[in-house]
Amino acid sequence: MRNLLVLSTTIVSGMFALVLGLYAATAGKSPAGPPADQRDEYGVKIDNFSFTPASLTVPAGTTVTWVNRDDVPHTVVSTEKKFKSPVLDTDEQFSYKFTEPGAYEYFCSIHPKMTAKIVVQ
Repeated sequence: MRNLLVLSTTIVSGMFALVLGLYAATAGKSPAGPPADQRDEYGVKIDNFSFTPASLTVPAGTTVTWVNRDDVPHTVVSTEKKFKSPVLDTDEQFSYKFTEPGAYEYFCSIHPKMTAKIVVQ
């Protein structure tokens, strides 16, 4: 019984040291990926034959990512021919970096009534 108690105490102490060590190693570090304020803020969802949001305002230098959540293919095409995605199947994505201020209207070339815009400040 005494050996079991010693073993349990050793295991608990080791687990505590491991958790404490992991915390110390990662404290103050940013999570992987883009900054938290850019993870969802600069994304456009394609679903139910629409772009959401229909209008998105971003600072110059921002990369916007479109993700097709619909069960049919779509495209993202600038009316000014500044950018054009390939055909995006379900869960595929397309990104474009907006470097110049302005209003960028776009549509789906497969379903031209699907329209939206990005405003770059």
